[in-house]
Amino acid sequence: MHTRTLGSTGPVVSALGLGAMGMSGAYGEADRAESIATVHAALDAGVTLIDTGDFYAMGHNELLVAEALRGRSRDSYQLSVKFGMLRGPGPQFGGQDGRPEAVKNFLAYSLTRLGTDHIDIYRPARLDPAVPIEETVGAIKEMIDAGHVRHVGLSEVDAATIRRAHAVHPIADLQFEYSLISRAVETDILPTLRELGIGLTAYGVLSRGLISGHWSAGRVGGAGDVRGFSPRFASENVEHNLTLVDALRRVAEAKGCTVAQLAIAWVAAQGGDIVPLVGARTRERLSEALPALELDLTADDLAEIEKAVPAGSARGDRYPAAFMSSLGAGN
Repeated sequence: MHTRTLGSTGPVVSALGLGAMGMSGAYGEADRAESIATVHAALDAGVTLIDTGDFYAMGHNELLVAEALRGRSRDSYQLSVKFGMLRGPGPQFGGQDGRPEAVKNFLAYSLTRLGTDHIDIYRPARLDPAVPIEETVGAIKEMIDAGHVRHVGLSEVDAATIRRAHAVHPIADLQFEYSLISRAVETDILPTLRELGIGLTAYGVLSRGLISGHWSAGRVGGAGDVRGFSPRFASENVEHNLTLVDALRRVAEAKGCTVAQLAIAWVAAQGGDIVPLVGARTRERLSEALPALELDLTADDLAEIEKAVPAGSARGDRYPAAFMSSLGAGN
């Protein structure tokens, strides 16, 4: 397994990370035993970066990750945890809470559920508009000083917020959606990260399966599948978006790889400071993703990929309208 360093101050992690959200029902029912086996397979393959959130199925995901990691050396993996998203007893989201006292409260619960004495990278899931980012990051810094956290991360914030946060404490990485059809990070945010020496952990590299090569028009997700609310999967957009996948498939076939491998490799090829996160829920999908790290994309390959899926060519926003205002950038 290749490794990459998250920014100038962050940890050395595997060049591919595992996002665990889908193991707790975000994309429909998941198999608990298979999810745990997938985490084990990832660790055995050298994946060290495991990403979760305290609000993923209201703590279920952290408990699942803890079960999967039980018995493993704490030095053999890094935990990236998002916090601050408020939930109701149903599917409702209730905004964000970045108050310092809330930061410490969320952390205490996560440490307990994960069965660990520290979080490697702790990050607010979204910006709380009612709390200055300096106060939120300041609280995480206190937890670093106390030994409960190793590094500060951010998620889905704009360039100005990144600068303000970084002035309080060095930021290891920003988590942001980045894929062939989600490239808003390229305009202002990625240059800011590189100026400040901050890494990028890219989630949604397969756009929730849309550009994995495994999605088809007319497919309906199971109960609880958030893709049922995603504009890019909506009937008026999905067929167009799948034509982009067809074009990408022709490039992949010429390269001798799968569509998913090509899409993951493209993200990784955008810079050595970027670590793609794959949301594999099964060992089969993980096994498909891992060889992406070995793909050597030439300048000609990248040009062909760009021709197949030009920037801005997807239809539909990456989140429902109600969530777009909380993001650091648009599409």
